[in-house]
Formats: sequence, C-alpha cells, structure tokens
Amino acid sequence: MEQTYLINILLVIGAYLLGSISNAVWIGKTFYGIDPRTQGSKNAGATNAVRVLGAKAGGAVFLLDALKGVAAVMLAHLSSYTPATPAYYNLQMVLALTAVLGHMWPIFAGFKGGKGVATFAGSLCAITPLPIAILLVVFTVVFITTRYVSVGSLTVAVLLPIVTRFVCGVEYLPITLFYCLVTLIIVFTHRKNIGRLIAGTENRFTFKKK
Repeated sequence: MEQTYLINILLVIGAYLLGSISNAVWIGKTFYGIDPRTQGSKNAGATNAVRVLGAKAGGAVFLLDALKGVAAVMLAHLSSYTPATPAYYNLQMVLALTAVLGHMWPIFAGFKGGKGVATFAGSLCAITPLPIAILLVVFTVVFITTRYVSVGSLTVAVLLPIVTRFVCGVEYLPITLFYCLVTLIIVFTHRKNIGRLIAGTENRFTFKKK
C-alpha cells in the first residue's frame, strides 16, 4: 500500500513537470528571440503564440501543449491500478489536473504560464476521447462563426460535463463531476476575456503569417 502511494506521488510530480514545459516560451525564445509573455495578451499559450510568433509556431505550441496533457494522463499506466477501474480513472483525473496546474504555473518558466485549454484538451482526450472529439467540432464552428477563441473555449468548457454525461453514461459520473471542476477552472482563467467580451473590447482572432 505504501509503495502504491509513493508511486502515485511520483507520477503526480511527473505530471506537474510535464505540464511545466512551457512550449510557447521555449519555442518563442529559441526560434524567434521572443518571449510571448511580453507581447500580445502576454499569455504563454497557443492563441497568443499565433498572434506573436505566427501560425506555424502557434500550431506547434498547441500540439505540444496537448501532447503533454496526453503524456501526463498516460503516466497512469505506470501505476499498480488496473485500467478502466475507478481507482485508475481517479488517478488519471488527478494527473490531468496536475499537468494543467503545471502549465498555468510552470516551475521551468517562473510560474507564469498559460490558461491550460490545450493541455486540458489533450489530457481529457486521453480519458474520454469521444466527447472531446465532439467538442472539438463545436469549438471549430463557434470559432469560425465568431472569430473569438475565448468564446469557443468557454462554450466548450460549459458543454464539457453535459456532453460527457450524455455520451458516456452514468457509469462515468465521477469523470463528469470532475469535468464540472474543469469548467470552473477554464471560466476562471478566462475571466479577463469575459470582461472584455462584455465591454466589447475583446480582440477577434487574426493569423500572423511567419
């Protein structure tokens, strides 16, 4: 039992360290000589990376941020839990949340990171891929219609527990409840965007080619 707890603690630490890899920062500094946290929205995420560094760099940031979420959740395979059991799912949820916290407050980048949407998307896709695939379509439609990344992210966040409940069923209730927490976190990290949307000052998304 003590060994199981120790392994789980190490896995959680590993998930945080994975989340702390700030892809926007290292790509910006390494290839462009720019820290995206000093320009645009001053956020170390994919959206600001597109604005500041260009579409290719922003796409790479999104992909890598999502993949570190997937990798963090996959650490559960190193535990002693049997896959598809409540204990296994619980560990996956803890690892997902820890990776996102690492993305928001990265130890490798002065604890100043991004909002966690891409990392959440990757980690949750590893847990419940079908609902996330459906919500990716929803995000795309909302984004194309409004040109607001924040509106797309918030729409998906609100729908996340609802879609998961109807697609996965009642046996996934703990995950659905966890996704309610995810919704609250995403809304919280977008509180400034919400204020700008209400004030009519939120910037519509435009691509910067590089």
